[in-house]
Amino acid sequence: MRTFFRSVPKRLAERLRHDFQFWAHPAQLPPEGRWRTWVFLGGRGAGKTRAGAEWVKRLARREGRRRIALIAPTLHDVREVMIEGASGILKGADAPMRYEPSRRRLVWSNGAQAFGFSAEDPESLRGPQFDAAWADELCYWAHPDATLDTLAHALRLGDDPQLLVTTTPRPTPALKKLLASDGVAVTRATTWDNAENLAPGFIEALRAGFSESVRQRQELLGELIEDPEGALWTRAQIEACRAPAPETFDEIVVAIDPPVSVGPDADACGIVAVGRAGEVVFVLADATVQGKAPAQWAACAGTLARSVGAHAIIAETNNGGELVRTVLRIAAQNTPVLSVQARDSKFARALPVSALYAQGRVRHAGAFAALEDEMCAFGARASGKSPDRVDALVWAVTHLLITRARPRIGVL
Repeated sequence: MRTFFRSVPKRLAERLRHDFQFWAHPAQLPPEGRWRTWVFLGGRGAGKTRAGAEWVKRLARREGRRRIALIAPTLHDVREVMIEGASGILKGADAPMRYEPSRRRLVWSNGAQAFGFSAEDPESLRGPQFDAAWADELCYWAHPDATLDTLAHALRLGDDPQLLVTTTPRPTPALKKLLASDGVAVTRATTWDNAENLAPGFIEALRAGFSESVRQRQELLGELIEDPEGALWTRAQIEACRAPAPETFDEIVVAIDPPVSVGPDADACGIVAVGRAGEVVFVLADATVQGKAPAQWAACAGTLARSVGAHAIIAETNNGGELVRTVLRIAAQNTPVLSVQARDSKFARALPVSALYAQGRVRHAGAFAALEDEMCAFGARASGKSPDRVDALVWAVTHLLITRARPRIGVL
């Protein structure tokens, strides 16, 4: 974008520089069609505040809205972020307006007004009425339900009152309830989507330190990550089990949950590496692949085994036993291959492993987003998708901490 502005005539560049519709990324623009509430979920620096400020200015200048509510976690946030902030309403204002801090309001020359409110005081919204509202950082409000309920009764002016919610997502009941409501349109953006407007050094530092932890996925990718009821693992539990891997291990294994078919719609081949140090095991890698032929997923397993120095490959052989044996013998080279037979359901096999997590005996030496997503959904509801990563993890942990000496595990 900066290169573009240098390449066009100065007068045109200056006009386009202030044309938000021109340079905004798609998530910053109001969704098409009819909606009553627009929810913009974005990572830090994704352009949420600028989108809200530009939307309010557009309503006041061009769409005839006359009373607009501005709600933030605190009154300080209303002023310092929504109004006077670097991306706030007063930034780059191209229409006459005045800010009256003592009355917590903005007044445009055409008579439109915007009023500031704090989510710490939901009752302050009782009485006033509006034809639009911008709610910033909903997930960090002190009283989100009470504030939204009171605001809903205040949005009663005009033919089409609308609400914009801009927030970094967290799985709060208020946000989940709002997203499930009728007439809600959602846009999403990551921090990287707005990189053009952020300091290069800031972006480089984020990329270097990005680890796909739950916090970073919410704070940077703007993902709404929640714990389904009934799942065997929770996000908080997994975050608490993160720890650096020790320098040496007593034993390292790569476990495989082979798919029973081949093709783009086939189940994935779960491939997970786990190491044991004393009575604690560490998840080291998730190399799960999908849509690969047997020779290909076996090669991936063999490569991972060599890279982590695995003492053995654990393979479930209920389905395609001879095929699994053959391809792994070829791919494993000098790594022993052990077979396991599933006699219980996936859920029954996972229960003792989830108990080991609760005891603090399983750690994650890194962030494994896809595996952890599957773990935190496992057991909650039938998704129709096989938990292949979880099954591989369960086989590895079971071998290292529970059934290493049982005779039903034999060398192929």
